[in-house]
Amino acid sequence: MNDSIENSIIKPITHFTEARKCHTAHYRLDEMRKAAVSFRDSMLAKPQVKFYRSMELIRVPYPSKYAFLNCNVIPMPFIHILNRVFVVQVDTEEGIKTILLSSSDTEGNAETPYFKRMTDKAGPAQGLLKKFIAPQMNTVEGCLKELNIKPEDVDYISYDHLHTQDLRKWLGNGTNPGILPNAKLLVMKDEWVSANNLIAPLNDWYCPNGLQGVPEDRVIQLDDDVMIGDGLALIRTPGHTVGNHSFVAHTPEGLKVTSENGVGPDCYEPKNSRIPGLKKYAQQTGMEVILNGNTLEGGLEQYISMVVEKTIAGNHPKYSDFPNMANSSELTGYWGFPGYKPTVTYGDLHFGNLTLKS
Repeated sequence: MNDSIENSIIKPITHFTEARKCHTAHYRLDEMRKAAVSFRDSMLAKPQVKFYRSMELIRVPYPSKYAFLNCNVIPMPFIHILNRVFVVQVDTEEGIKTILLSSSDTEGNAETPYFKRMTDKAGPAQGLLKKFIAPQMNTVEGCLKELNIKPEDVDYISYDHLHTQDLRKWLGNGTNPGILPNAKLLVMKDEWVSANNLIAPLNDWYCPNGLQGVPEDRVIQLDDDVMIGDGLALIRTPGHTVGNHSFVAHTPEGLKVTSENGVGPDCYEPKNSRIPGLKKYAQQTGMEVILNGNTLEGGLEQYISMVVEKTIAGNHPKYSDFPNMANSSELTGYWGFPGYKPTVTYGDLHFGNLTLKS
């Protein structure tokens, strides 16, 4: 696509521009919360996405000390998070566009240093360990096949952040076009620059060479919040990483907000959580949210971002004590890791009708 066509699909959002200029965290939190209310009202008044489907990929063990930052009260050192891919279609001035959100290459991502050390310790039992601690339900290719979407019909891919991601399978490495030959990556410029220039505290959570050779013309670096056609927004929510963003999709169940700033609805409304200790911690500290903190790139910004996310999301239509979050890696119960159980999980979601290209 040329720039003029791209600009007709990807359009800037300015609701948060002034609020982000507040220098102190206290005032910035207040102004960002107000801006989130205004943005929510504006987006709810506009068209919905044409199609929205989330599909399970793989369960992954994750340290509870990171999942519940500063509130590590459960007896197990690990919890389980369930990674999903989100398939979204939106109407644009250039017709229906298909976007994959969080399309993880589970094999490539397994090379991420933190997870590779875990499996390498198992030695010959490595395969058995993976099946136990990281059972895989599907692949992105399998999900596309199930939906009858041809890989060449995917227009964009995006990730709330680039932890663990290997993009070469999808976008190629300069010598091959990748499995998704026509797709372009939507990424915040800060995230792209950071992930290509890692320092020691970040190395553990980024896939080695996962971005190497990805052609520049397959990458759209975003400076700020944008709308993608009708019904899908990418909102800057820094903190978990410097260039983190959240997906906001207008669905028949309201605004679904997706990121990994938190690992589940419990972390966005801890005062209502039944996970041991989260409610007490929130009451003792006044914390509105519980951060997912494995790299600690910006704690105060992440706190503000999570408040913004849950304000945009509003309450879930069924579980009204929790916000309408559809986290990219959702906290789930798992028999192999007893000692905790999320208060609510939303599972796979499906809205609208898929449009297939002829």
